Amino acid sequence: MDKGSEKRVVMSARRAVTETASGFHRDGGPEGAKGLYLQVSERTGGEGVTRSWIYRFVSPVTGKPRWMGLGPTGVIGLADARTLAREARKAVVLGRDPIEDRLAGRTQAKLEAARRITFEQCVDEYLAAHGDKWKNDKHRAQWETTLKKDAALLSPLPVSEIDTALVLRVLRPIWATKPETASRLRGRMERVLSFASVSEYRPKGSDNPARWRGHLQEMLPARSKVRAVKHHEALAYAELPAFMADLRSRPSMSARALEFTVLCATRTNETLGAKWGEIDLKGKIWSIPASRMKTGKPHRVPLPDRAIEVLKALQREGEFVFPGAKEGQPLSNMAMLELVRGALGNGNTVHGFRSSFRDWAAEQTAYPNHVVEMALAHIVGDKVEAAYRRGDLFDKRRRLMSEWARYCASKPVAGTGKVVSIAAARA
Repeated sequence: MDKGSEKRVVMSARRAVTETASGFHRDGGPEGAKGLYLQVSERTGGEGVTRSWIYRFVSPVTGKPRWMGLGPTGVIGLADARTLAREARKAVVLGRDPIEDRLAGRTQAKLEAARRITFEQCVDEYLAAHGDKWKNDKHRAQWETTLKKDAALLSPLPVSEIDTALVLRVLRPIWATKPETASRLRGRMERVLSFASVSEYRPKGSDNPARWRGHLQEMLPARSKVRAVKHHEALAYAELPAFMADLRSRPSMSARALEFTVLCATRTNETLGAKWGEIDLKGKIWSIPASRMKTGKPHRVPLPDRAIEVLKALQREGEFVFPGAKEGQPLSNMAMLELVRGALGNGNTVHGFRSSFRDWAAEQTAYPNHVVEMALAHIVGDKVEAAYRRGDLFDKRRRLMSEWARYCASKPVAGTGKVVSIAAARA
């Protein structure tokens, strides 16, 4: 044993708190506490000493000597130290290593405490841990509201006890009336529960009850059926040429922005936030930064000839391609929507033209599904399909968008729809 100087001393409570000689002072007390030492060490800087109890034993597991701290004398008195030493010695006699026993006990206590973490607490930890991944405060707030309001049933429950039945109790009522909201909630619940597993708040190896594949897929309607539910009407693609012809006759900035949006099959915020610095007129490319994309990834849009004509006809007034009435600000969110509602009715939205494009591509072209999905800046979910893709399929998408622009500019077919003239709607 090489742990400094050792002195055999019959300890007393008084001696334990007054001993000043540095080293290990062996307790000469009862046989049952054999192996108990008082460790006296000089404080850093040489001002006084510290005293603590140490139990020395030979591990029955490794056969090597070990030193087990029992606590400082200011907290653990001599009688308590001898009791702890006897308990440790008993463990050794029974073939256990008391240090490993203590570590296992602490681990178990931590696990039990972790498994008392509620779903709501886990949501808070998840949001805090991923704070730098949110696009903005509004996006983070949407997550928090969805998980705490729509999944309020789970909030007070230990996250370790959440199972498929509970997840279904949350999702079923929403799935029946708001399938898109339910699908979004399910995905967010899955991420939180995965975080809980990694954080050991759930039993190791347990399944994620919010994962789509498995019981949920059997108990809830298929995704294809969910996506078939439309909350807003979309203009049938057969009626689009007539609508576009009427739109081109309008000289307003909102009409140009809407035409550009339809030609590019983009989302409203992507168009309204477009800046001249993102546009390459010569290369016919519009590069949208990740910060403005729903997927959080940059997206390149191949610009068809008509889209280039729209851009060249605009006057450059500041950084925004489609400026609004206020200086330095883009066109308002309502500008294009009001124009659409005036022509097609209140149920229609700008976003509906993306559905028109999707239907046209599926029924009138032979382009593969993943090319069309990339044109819409959707994430391709099938891992096998994604593995075969290279880059962003830009050349194929350029041909697709050129065909789309030609279709939009084609001669309207009589009797294909009841598109109300925008001018007439405002009269």
